[in-house]
Amino acid sequence: MYNSSVSEINSSFPHRGISESKMSDLGATLPSPSSAPRSASDFFSDPYDSHPLWFKPSLFLSPGFDSESYISELRTFVPFDTLRSELRSHLASLNRELVDLINRDYADFVNLSTKLVDIDEAVVRMRAPLLALREKITGFRGSVEAALFSLRSGLQQRSDAAAAREVLELLLDTFHVVSKVEKLIKVLPSAPSDWQNEDANSLGRSSVNDESSTQQDGTTMRETQSMLLERIASEMNRLKFYMAHAQNLPFIDNMEKRIQSASVLLDASLGHCFIDGLNNSDTSVLYNCLRAYAAIDNTKNAEEIYRTTIVAPFIHKIISHETSADAAGTSGDELENDYEQIKQFIAKECKILLEISSTEKSGLHVFNFLANSILREVLSAIQKVKPGAFSPGRPTEFLKNYKASLDFLAYLEGYFPSRAAVTKFRTEAVCIEFMKQWNVGVYFSLRFQEIA
Repeated sequence: MYNSSVSEINSSFPHRGISESKMSDLGATLPSPSSAPRSASDFFSDPYDSHPLWFKPSLFLSPGFDSESYISELRTFVPFDTLRSELRSHLASLNRELVDLINRDYADFVNLSTKLVDIDEAVVRMRAPLLALREKITGFRGSVEAALFSLRSGLQQRSDAAAAREVLELLLDTFHVVSKVEKLIKVLPSAPSDWQNEDANSLGRSSVNDESSTQQDGTTMRETQSMLLERIASEMNRLKFYMAHAQNLPFIDNMEKRIQSASVLLDASLGHCFIDGLNNSDTSVLYNCLRAYAAIDNTKNAEEIYRTTIVAPFIHKIISHETSADAAGTSGDELENDYEQIKQFIAKECKILLEISSTEKSGLHVFNFLANSILREVLSAIQKVKPGAFSPGRPTEFLKNYKASLDFLAYLEGYFPSRAAVTKFRTEAVCIEFMKQWNVGVYFSLRFQEIA
């Protein structure tokens, strides 16, 4: 019927030139009558598994997915009912996919047991070599553990032997250092300057001719003595290090008396040498002595010797009621004139030692003669001789003395080479104690009462 219709069309329109073959090609492109007709929803609606643009199932698989934040973002433009229906639809789709996956391989899973043949026999065949291998591994493991235990025992013995050797070497070094210190100390009296017979508190400026005699190498006997003391001090520092690492050992306890005796002799000899260097203003001797004091960490002894032998006699002459009362029109508790004389004394008599102790990269910055020698002695003399200078009961004199004291502290701070040194000076115990003597609060209360 279809072919006859084509023939009729060709006969009716001969001028069109439509051949039968072309019409047959056209008929092939047309849908067959047997195919089911497509509904309007197939052309104008979304596919069955399609989703709106705002619904993206791939977000559910992201590691940082958060349901609450997801819903809060969609609620601004998607109603809850629409979102719920879309989620339920997606859940149904996932369930269908899950069922399809299970049904696809279920038959193979059920037939798995029927396909496995002779499994028990294979297990029996594999058990024998596995047991043999297990026995070999167990035996090898036992031998390895025995070798490891032996190795650890050997290493422990080696460690114990090394520790014992270290202690033995430490004790031997301690013995050698003590013997060396004792020998060097015995050499001290044989020097031309006999420090033990010299008075430690002597301020005389005269020196023995033998001491001032110059050796062939250009150094004085006094300087040689100070160099020897510095060497002994370095050995004592080394000895302290050994003793700190060999505590509670009987050998060290037996040598304690020898070490204490050597330390006492060193302190005495070093003190005599330091005093002699101060009396003779010998820069080399003072430098060596200060290095020796720093080596044995005994700076307090050097500061105390300088305070008692050099500073104290001069301060006692200056700060006294008699000398202050001689000044015309001044009270016995005024400190301004005393401070001026002390400044002159520091500039003249203490200059050498202060310059040596402030030398850069010398290691002598540990000394603080201005605070622990000079200021300490000044404070002690004022407290003993002129305690009324600190009394705010006489406001006018108190203010004058207070200003003079601040000016004196500023003068002392001028000798320090850096701001850090000045800060350290202000934090010294003697400086804090000196400032506590001035009860400024009581002074201001008295002044306020006068004004009122």
